[in-house]
Order: sequence, then structure tokens, then C-alpha cells
Amino acid sequence: MFVDSHCHLDFDGLREHLPNVVARAGAAGVETMVTICTKVTALPQVLAVAEQYDHIWCSVGIHPHEAEAEPRTSAEELMRLAEHPKVVAIGETGLDYFYDHSPRAIQQVQFREHIRAARETGLPLIIHSRDADEDMAQILEEEHQLGPFPALLHCFSSGPDLAKRSLALGHSVSLSGIITFKKADELRAIAAEVPYERLLIETDAPYLAPVPHRGKTNEPSFVVHTAARLAEIKQTTVEQIATATTENFYKLFSKVQRPQEQRS
Repeated sequence: MFVDSHCHLDFDGLREHLPNVVARAGAAGVETMVTICTKVTALPQVLAVAEQYDHIWCSVGIHPHEAEAEPRTSAEELMRLAEHPKVVAIGETGLDYFYDHSPRAIQQVQFREHIRAARETGLPLIIHSRDADEDMAQILEEEHQLGPFPALLHCFSSGPDLAKRSLALGHSVSLSGIITFKKADELRAIAAEVPYERLLIETDAPYLAPVPHRGKTNEPSFVVHTAARLAEIKQTTVEQIATATTENFYKLFSKVQRPQEQRS
């Protein structure tokens, strides 16, 4: 069985076809999904998706693209929102210096508030990082000195230094369909070095559909292609990747109930 640790089921392309998207995920062996919040003002819509299905969970947070436009949100407010039984993570949050849709200073302030919320709640921090490796690593290390916190570098596409420094803090790495792309040799080399116990997989649907679905709307059922490519990279079987990444997910996302726990 597989877990899609990061998708956006409330986004266009998935929301209007949700029953079929969920059915296809189940047929592919995807037993659990986390639909990710990118704006606190959109949390009601995100929760509405998660509340329809026992095996779909969600997060609460502000994407760095939205850091300026969204209301300034304190760690205390994030913690309050995370009390909802379906909210199992903080984020996504982080730094994006590629698009710079929000001023970097505001991104950093909001990122640190999210880190504090993750530290206080023990919920995993879902990190978005693009073209910001040095600042990201520095902030993670500075905040770690104030107290450890669980974290996941989602849709990892950064360099080896950030991977190394984040792993040294006890954080995990989630790989997406990018590892199937033709020009992703550097990322595949990094993936080969990430310890099994720190690996997760995701789709980031509706974005970044893996080979052989490139150019199409991504969806959770496609996570099996990422798992298959990761098995090749790790020189192991798809079954072993499924087992490792699924167990790692439930260990990190400790608030999530396994399907068998929901039935008991």
C-alpha cells in the first residue's frame, strides 16, 4: 500500500472530479492522502475535502507565495486551527526565492511562526524550499537550537547541502514525480543517499505529473510511478519502497489513523 503525503485535492483539476480521483487512488493501492493547505483563509475548503473521507487528512499553513497576501498568522493561531481532528501537519510553509511572490523578509517571519507551531504541537512541518537553500538551512539550524521539531522537506528539488543539513537535524525528505524527469540526474543522486528511514513519497497533485503522465493533471494514483522510479534508484523492489515510505509516513504524521485503526 502507498501513501500520498502531499496533494492539493481542493485545487482546480482535482476538486471537480474528486470522487473519481479518490476511487482511482484506492484502485492503485493508495490507502492514505494528505491534502495540503496553502492559505489559512482557504482552510474551510481544505477541511471540507478531508471531512468527506476517513482516509484523507489535511494540514494548516501559509505557502511562501501567499505570505504577504494572507493575514499575518501567529504560531498560537496555527496551533488553535491544528486542534481540529483532521489537521495532521503544519504548512506548507517555507521560502521561495525563485518567484519571490512575497517579500523574503515576510516569508522568513511567517516560516518561523510555523516552525514554532510545529515545535509546540509536535505535528510535522511541511517545508517548501526553492532557490533558498542557504537561508533555509540557516533558519532550520537556528530554530533547532531553540528546540527540535519534526519536519519534512516536501517535493525535494534542492541541492545536496540542504538535504545533508536537514537530515542532520532529524528531518525527512519527500520525493515527487520530479525524480522521473529526464534531466533530474542530480536529484536522483541525492535520493540514492537519503536513508530509507527518512524517505517519503508524494505527488504534489495536480502539479508535476510523473513519467509516463507528464503534461497531464497529476493525481494521487500516480504516486506509484514515483515509487517505481525510487525503487530503481535504490536498487530494490517497489514493495520495499511502499513499505518503507508508508511506515515512515505514519511515524512522522503521528496524528493520522491507519485504515485498520479507523475500522477497529
